Amino acid sequence: MEKKELRIICPNGHLGFAPTKEESFWIGAATKPDYYCCDSGSDDIGPVPLGQDISTSHHEWQKHDLELMLVAAREQNVPMIIGSAGDTGSNSRVDMYIEFIRELAKKHNLKPFKLAYFYSEVDKSYIINKMEQGLVVEGLDGRAHLNMDDLEKTNRIVAVAGVHPFIKALEMGADVIIGGRSSDAAIFAAPAIYHGFPEDQAYYLGKVLECASFCAEPYAAKESVIGTITQNDVKVIAMSPYQRCTIASVAGHAMYERTNPYFEFFAGGMLDMTNCVYEQYDEKTTRVTGSKFVPIEGAVKVKLEGSGKVGERFIGIAGIRDPYTIKNIDKVIQWSRDQVKERFGETGYEVYYKIFGKNGVMGDLEPIKETKSHELCIIVEGIAQTVEAAEEITMIATRQIFYARLPEVKGTAGTAAFVIDEVLKATPAYIWTMDHIIPVDDPMELFEVKTIEIGN
Repeated sequence: MEKKELRIICPNGHLGFAPTKEESFWIGAATKPDYYCCDSGSDDIGPVPLGQDISTSHHEWQKHDLELMLVAAREQNVPMIIGSAGDTGSNSRVDMYIEFIRELAKKHNLKPFKLAYFYSEVDKSYIINKMEQGLVVEGLDGRAHLNMDDLEKTNRIVAVAGVHPFIKALEMGADVIIGGRSSDAAIFAAPAIYHGFPEDQAYYLGKVLECASFCAEPYAAKESVIGTITQNDVKVIAMSPYQRCTIASVAGHAMYERTNPYFEFFAGGMLDMTNCVYEQYDEKTTRVTGSKFVPIEGAVKVKLEGSGKVGERFIGIAGIRDPYTIKNIDKVIQWSRDQVKERFGETGYEVYYKIFGKNGVMGDLEPIKETKSHELCIIVEGIAQTVEAAEEITMIATRQIFYARLPEVKGTAGTAAFVIDEVLKATPAYIWTMDHIIPVDDPMELFEVKTIEIGN
């Protein structure tokens, strides 16, 4: 297991969200990295996919990216690691990825290999039991501690795994690992820690690699990068012929998420990058030293994400080109709101207006003092407990934009240019009900690693 350095390729900052660019991937694969690792999920996509248990990424794009990694990794006989399978890391998404791997192994007639996987979903009863014992489930980013009401509103919960289940899978001899919801950086830090590299460098390696080519310039997504870790530093190099990893691009990516010096929460600690030193190692490579992993004293804590359904949702679209209506759009929107209220009352529904083109930005009832826009697009969202109510609310809100009563309009002249005749059914509306951390006795408490044999 002892290595002087470890090289990990990351081909995509979110596997399947858009297809991996093949040229830079195969350039990187030709250098024979030690691991193929990729994050496949995020809470950036919002609470709908988790709540509804679906993927937001196209299935064929996900299979495309998995196929590239699987074929290259098996050809070189090195491990492949995926975390947060299928965008959310829910149990069904892990199962889906396992089936994708089966199909791809059969397609390419791959020799048998060991696949390890773990689930991340957490049953409400587990949390209820902990809370009834007096345990506090702390809120993150200003959220209140979890209460029973918010827990009751939650449809699905996933725990965010750290490095521990990935290391366990490697110890079990896994060739391919499919993980449930996982810390992005832990997917890359795990093999580094498994091979004996310091946590200080390992977690930074994960942080800089997790979004692939976002750490390079010029800006481009879905291009491959390779990170190399030693006992003393991390080096990151761009594989795309037109990109390079510079001091500015690598440092900028590492720090883009938060201004707090502790940028990332992991089970057991935080990553401190305030004392990092960045050096231009060669034209395409930046070397980084000085990162620090800071253990958290006391119980190990695992992050929980929960999504709860608010109601059914419809979308309406209105386009306006009349200068007078544009100038008075705040009055038009208020008229529309009032008509919805007249029919449905004050409560039991939600309606939102997203205005594109107003002062060059999107806003909701932001007064227009002066605008050069000649056209506005208004997206109306109506949410209610039933499909029928959501559809009617959205239809009223959208059409009443056309019927708004403005004092200078005579007859129908000069009113809104176009309003669609039908509204569109959207996915149901969900909200994040949980963004919390829960103490556990063991970092593996919520993650059981299992293995299966795949291949001919």
